[in-house]
Amino acid sequence: MFTQHHKNIASFIHIGAFGKYFLPFGNFIFPLILWTVNKDRSEFIDQNGKQVLNFQLSILLYFIALVLLCVPFAIYFGINISEIENIKGEVTAFDIRQFSGSLISILLLGFSAIALLIIELITTIIGALKANEGEVYKYPISIPFIK
Repeated sequence: MFTQHHKNIASFIHIGAFGKYFLPFGNFIFPLILWTVNKDRSEFIDQNGKQVLNFQLSILLYFIALVLLCVPFAIYFGINISEIENIKGEVTAFDIRQFSGSLISILLLGFSAIALLIIELITTIIGALKANEGEVYKYPISIPFIK
């Protein structure tokens, strides 16, 4: 059985993922430290820590995949810097058509990244709330790296 203290620690492990807004890779560092220090105290804490780290690794992998998918399109369609320099004030439909492929890939990357950030934000909050209620939250798009 686990106590309210265990529930609080598990919730803080989930909330620790917001550490990325204060420190680079804080979304890995803070949950990893909390999990490593407390995982032997309770199976509940151990399971929550694994879920958080698996989800954060999955999100990182998804961001890398997005970049690797969009960069070739941007390179293929290319943004010709000299053509951009030739545009002096007026942008015509022809100018936009020249850059449409790279613009589409940049927009796709941007919208997908925003969607992943929103999913991460919402699911992390849900995970912390579920942990505080005594449940282990299974993140929806998480790959189980740590078993």
